Amino acid sequence: MMNNLFSIFDPSTNIFNLSLNWMSTFISMLLIPYSFWFIPNRHFMMWNFISNKLHNEFKTLLGINSFKGSTFIFISLFFFILFNNFLGLFPYIFTSTSHLNFSLYLSLTLWISFMIYGWINNTQHMFIHMIPQGTPTILMPFMVLIETISNIIRPGTLAVRLTANMIAGHLLLTLLSSNGVTMSNYLIMILIFSQILLLTLESAVAIIQAYVISILTTLYSSEVN
Repeated sequence: MMNNLFSIFDPSTNIFNLSLNWMSTFISMLLIPYSFWFIPNRHFMMWNFISNKLHNEFKTLLGINSFKGSTFIFISLFFFILFNNFLGLFPYIFTSTSHLNFSLYLSLTLWISFMIYGWINNTQHMFIHMIPQGTPTILMPFMVLIETISNIIRPGTLAVRLTANMIAGHLLLTLLSSNGVTMSNYLIMILIFSQILLLTLESAVAIIQAYVISILTTLYSSEVN
């Protein structure tokens, strides 16, 4: 039963023996609004509104020492994760964010970039960050060890957080829908209503997880400046 349940996440879609599962990651590019219209449509206006709100919030988190345009990295990360989460809610579309290798590669690449930049350009600041202010001398070695471990596991926690939240909702939807064959008509109506509520919840989770990952990545980036 467990093998059949988790098989919904297996990459198995192919056309003419060509694996097209990870193409869903690039399909999200079609959701980006085009900017060559003389009169922007509602999609483009909503895109600009969300981008401006995120830019102001990320700018505040990064501080005054951040580089100009650095917020666009995290805005792009937000939209990239958001579109991939939403595409996974449609039937027969491969959910790339529900795989640990995808989310781990994404978070690990950003974390390594931050660490390389921080240790090369702000070495003294990185050493100071390992020991909180006011720490007793006898506890300094332990604090360095704890801060080092917490820093190393950051990309793993980001990846597991995104993957676990996306898997949990999909599994719950699959478990409920698999029991619909043996139910009566009244129970099927209740099942359909509960599935709609869960799908609405999953849509909210897709937005929240994209926002949380982008905010945490921004906070990790602000610590190396």
